[in-house]
Amino acid sequence: MKPLFLFAPGAGAPSSHPWMQSWKQRLTQLGDVETFDYDYMREGRKRPDRLPQLIAAHRQALAEVRAKTSGPITLIGKSMGGRIGCHVALEEKVSGLVCLGYPLCAMGDRAKLRDQVLRDLHTSILFIQGTRDPLCPLDLLEPVRSEMSAPSLLHVVEGGDHSLLVRKKDLGNETQEDVDERIAKAISDFVARSST
Repeated sequence: MKPLFLFAPGAGAPSSHPWMQSWKQRLTQLGDVETFDYDYMREGRKRPDRLPQLIAAHRQALAEVRAKTSGPITLIGKSMGGRIGCHVALEEKVSGLVCLGYPLCAMGDRAKLRDQVLRDLHTSILFIQGTRDPLCPLDLLEPVRSEMSAPSLLHVVEGGDHSLLVRKKDLGNETQEDVDERIAKAISDFVARSST
């Protein structure tokens, strides 16, 4: 049975954003993909809802996809969408979590870590992180991972920013397509392991 990805957007752009759409296309090669938008996005507001509302919207989207499949469901999210997926996984059983740029530092402030939800997790998680991502410095993520009880994997995108994009000068002989294919392979391997 094909895995199903419930793909959540980041705080600043809806699921119709070209970045989300291009990753949705890539993920459809690995399984079925459903996207959704949080309430504030659908209502055209800029400021994200409070955490309980975000979690409730994410759980509602999960309930809707659960009604369509009896197979494994992986929560995948860009930035905030990944973080909210972690909160949902504390309350709902899913086969795995994939965070595309986890926003560990609130507003990029190294003193304000969003790490408690990671420490509370029991669901296996894959972090896909760029080395140039100010919202998740790897030197701060590593100690958190070492203290997590949930199994966690890390795929590092050398030179990647918060959207996992690598500057031309850092790509060398590679293309962004090569980088994205490696990310997709890491996701595929993780899902194969966590769905069994």
